[in-house]
Amino acid sequence: MDFQKGVSFFLAFLLWGNIVHANQNYKDALAKSILFFKGQRSGRFPTSNGIPWRAISGLSDGSLAHVNLVGGYYDAGDNVKFNFPMAYTTTMLSWSALENSKPLGPQLENVREAIRWATDYLIKCATATPGILYVGVGDPNVDHKCWERPEDMDTVRTVYSVSRTKPGSDVAGETAAALAAASLVFRVVDSKYSKLLLRTAKSVFQFATQYRGSYSDSLGSAVCPFYCSYSGYKDELLWGAAWLLRATKDTSYRSFINSLGANDATDIFSWDNKYAGARVLLSRGSLVANDKSYEPFRQQAQDFMCKILPNSPSSTTQYTKGGLMFKLADNNLQYVTSITFLLTTYAKYMKSAKTTFNCGNIMVTPNTLINLARKQVDYILGDNPMKMSYMVGYGANYPRRIHHRGSSLPSLSTHPQTFGCEGGFQPFYYTSNPNPNILTGAIVGGPNQNDFFPDERTDYSHSEPATYINAAMVGPLAYLSGR
Repeated sequence: MDFQKGVSFFLAFLLWGNIVHANQNYKDALAKSILFFKGQRSGRFPTSNGIPWRAISGLSDGSLAHVNLVGGYYDAGDNVKFNFPMAYTTTMLSWSALENSKPLGPQLENVREAIRWATDYLIKCATATPGILYVGVGDPNVDHKCWERPEDMDTVRTVYSVSRTKPGSDVAGETAAALAAASLVFRVVDSKYSKLLLRTAKSVFQFATQYRGSYSDSLGSAVCPFYCSYSGYKDELLWGAAWLLRATKDTSYRSFINSLGANDATDIFSWDNKYAGARVLLSRGSLVANDKSYEPFRQQAQDFMCKILPNSPSSTTQYTKGGLMFKLADNNLQYVTSITFLLTTYAKYMKSAKTTFNCGNIMVTPNTLINLARKQVDYILGDNPMKMSYMVGYGANYPRRIHHRGSSLPSLSTHPQTFGCEGGFQPFYYTSNPNPNILTGAIVGGPNQNDFFPDERTDYSHSEPATYINAAMVGPLAYLSGR
């Protein structure tokens, strides 16, 4: 970064700290961000689901493998259940609930419900057949050739799994993290369910460590390029062990972490790469519990923050002219929400320890991180050059043509006839008309690096919502609504 750019970044960052914020309604956005998950449900749910245009679907899921895998979530705008991002979504919802139980207020019960919809399914996947972890339902290569409602699904519901001979340490490690984190959420309100979650988490994690290998290698085109484990599986083993350590306080998980050697530096956090999240989680041991043996994780967490902050001499993060963190062109907001979650959570830990840290000669306070987090949240909610909320149904101006089958096709109540595999393309996918159904709370992939958003259904890299974008946004929205 040249000197002039560095100065302008620094001045912009100072202005962010003193900016007069548009009064975003964080509580309204929070409620909507959680409601979104009801629109992504697979399986059988009550008619009072809150999303009137959705109905039951996927009731035969698992039957091809002679097991019951009904339930869970469709990951994005398609009709496939990918467990790798679904488990990450579950972990992030659980972490949101654990760190923000008070500011969540009446929404805490709704978050628990969203978590349980996933964990009930993940438990089935982990326990249906000894020695096998089911990791997905629906052939993505077939599904993506269709444009039909989940209620009309007539594509093959292929069942995918990992095993001793076809390992999947990444998806198993993430599943263990999800179940362990959720066990903490339910510990006070449903101890029996909490114990089941933790018992299953331990078993799945043992499987992840004993039979090592990437699920991408085992399953190939069933998961790649959709949810390939690009970062390998060591980060999921670190993440899974960190959550089991928090849930059990069993020092054997700490010993495992120490022996793992998972020290790769990173400037990203996502469904694929968990290093930064694990380090922030483990830094809690130093900052909240005041255990000096956790100092290395605290240092790694601070190094990550220094790669994110725009005025830091070691920053590796781009920002748009409008102030949005920009990591990758496809579905950029998933990285923004996940990293923003780490900003508010680490700020909370720092406040607990009454501490600051330095990025070079620049002092970072908890408010430094909170100001940047608020800037990202406010941008997503409408404080941006296009004056557009990237959360569907929030504000007056939001995406109307999202890349989502159920939202873009007439509901069963208005169009009882079935749409075939390709039946929805010509009249509904390629039209410039707005979607007939509003998927309230859905956060889309977001604008490009020039702060521009075309709002075109065919542009899935910007217009598709996903569970893992929303799951990471719940924490920051709760945190900001409680300030």
